[in-house]
Amino acid sequence: MKIKNIIFDFGGVLIDWDPRYLYESVFPDKAEMEIFLKNICSPAWNLKQDAGYPLSAATKELQTRYPMYHDAIEMFYKDWIRMVRGEIIENTSLLKPLKIKYRLFGLSNWSAETFPLVYDRYSFFSDFEGIVISGQEKMLKPDKGIYELLLNRYGLKANESLFIDDSINNIITAKEMGLSTIHLDGNASLKEQLLKYRAIRSSS
Repeated sequence: MKIKNIIFDFGGVLIDWDPRYLYESVFPDKAEMEIFLKNICSPAWNLKQDAGYPLSAATKELQTRYPMYHDAIEMFYKDWIRMVRGEIIENTSLLKPLKIKYRLFGLSNWSAETFPLVYDRYSFFSDFEGIVISGQEKMLKPDKGIYELLLNRYGLKANESLFIDDSINNIITAKEMGLSTIHLDGNASLKEQLLKYRAIRSSS
């Protein structure tokens, strides 16, 4: 089946986001920073907010559990935008050429409270016909429900859609649902992988 739609994850694909960009200036001891980001303000904790849990409640609960890190925990969402280094230009520059031939969509695990901070800052989001954000829908990738929501909302067929993500678990679900996939694992650029699908020309 011919590809008609391309669905993008955002973090790690189009947006360079990493808590270390903020906390490297907070923790003089890098080992302590890594422990903090692994065990306190952890990916699993942040994912709960990506599923729609309020940032203020999550912050207060964590501060109660770890009072010695009260201020550092406060910064996670108060200064969240400092975790964003910017758009990944080599990838966002491909959107307009792709838009000529394909319908473009976004499907991202992201807090409904922080997503507007990047949406209002980067103009490339206007290239998308539709965007589904986990925090707004109270569903997370890799649950099949959020993929189905995107497909149904915009009238897309899985076998006509290409899904791009940096998470292997999200890629596995997409494959199970019949989507073509590109896993950005650092071994090849997005442009190189799109060339394999003949989605873009080598000069794009």
